[in-house]
Amino acid sequence: MSNLSIAYIFQQQQLLVDQDFQLPQVERLLNDLALSSDHKVIARDLCENETIPEGFDFVPIRQLVQFWNKTQFEQASRAVQLLEWRRNHQFCGRCGIKTTQSIEQFAMVCPSCGYTQYPKVNPCVITIITRGDDEILLAKNARNKTQMYSLIAGFVEVGETLEDAVRRETLEEVGLHIKNIKYLASQPWPFPSNLMVAFKADYHAGEIELQQDEISDAQFFKFDQLPEIPFKGSIAYAMIMHIIHGTAVADDTSEWL
Repeated sequence: MSNLSIAYIFQQQQLLVDQDFQLPQVERLLNDLALSSDHKVIARDLCENETIPEGFDFVPIRQLVQFWNKTQFEQASRAVQLLEWRRNHQFCGRCGIKTTQSIEQFAMVCPSCGYTQYPKVNPCVITIITRGDDEILLAKNARNKTQMYSLIAGFVEVGETLEDAVRRETLEEVGLHIKNIKYLASQPWPFPSNLMVAFKADYHAGEIELQQDEISDAQFFKFDQLPEIPFKGSIAYAMIMHIIHGTAVADDTSEWL
């Protein structure tokens, strides 16, 4: 029986692939994270002194979203998030004893007090705001050194509904009130372990007032006069195309449109 497995091998946020963005097949190691019940698909961080197969190199996982379909990117996203979770939960958060990984499920278990730590997901809202029939709000992140404009986004706070998070983030970042909030889609986003929940909304009232430490510029842009926007494969790109061209935000079977 072959001991080779398809492997997601990471070096921080970079994944080992060949020139066609295909994964390597490698011999399984004892500490590999099994992503399938038969251990034919595994994930691991690059081991010390591990030889990189000929023809393979590390590529930023963010770059792969432009070349892989939805299913491929979500599988890679799951792999890197589970490795990050395992790496960050080597000790019990309750009593400090070293944990062991459950063989039955993705869980780090304390052998002393029994406390079980499961993978965590950070919910984030991302919103496309329209004004009239031909304008959308785009904002430039203050930490972004490029000229790319994107959508209003932020983390959901404890005890907050998704819709309330949409309202709060919009008001905090650009000082606007919105209405007609509607859910669109969601996308796993492993930077580091987020779930992007997409909404659309209509402008209601207010003048743009920037949260200076977060947003360097924000404007309503005409559909035919857009600045540089996020790359294809990101949910932000799909949302913009949905509003402008009426396309689906995501195809359930293949890719982010």
